[in-house]
Amino acid sequence: MSLYDDAVLVLKGYEGQPELRDLYLEHLAEHPDGVYKPCRAGHITGSALVVDPAGGRVLLTLHKKLGIWLQMGGHCEPEDTTLAGAALREAVEESGIASGLTLLPGGPVRLDRHPIPAPCNWHLDVQYAALAPADAVAEISEESLDLRWFPYEEVAAVADTSVVRLMEATRARL
Repeated sequence: MSLYDDAVLVLKGYEGQPELRDLYLEHLAEHPDGVYKPCRAGHITGSALVVDPAGGRVLLTLHKKLGIWLQMGGHCEPEDTTLAGAALREAVEESGIASGLTLLPGGPVRLDRHPIPAPCNWHLDVQYAALAPADAVAEISEESLDLRWFPYEEVAAVADTSVVRLMEATRARL
């Protein structure tokens, strides 16, 4: 199965946010390359909020290009075969947590569509949550200005509403 086919299946099975889900599916129907960065009309991305439920905290990255605190995530790569795999790969790469990250069962937690400066146009982000072991040690990657654990109650003070909604939806699922 291709990444495109997996994305369609994942989105068809996602029961939340029906209008946004349908927009993603329409985008994929119109753009067979819509899961990859070269698609100028926009493309699917995969992200994961890294959560330490035992510690009541989330790991956020200070994005190098955007200068804001975000969950881990990014573009799908040719070697990715599933959206979940792409999100987990991004979480591992950007968090530096080499072992022990697992995706929260149940598929995507949320969808978030946001404009991105050229050449991307739109990111149609499929957002997951990744559970970190309590003893996880994070290491900053070259894509980040900073990497920090935040207690749940501090996230709204540092991150945008998309991250806050993702955290709230993740906590509701835990």
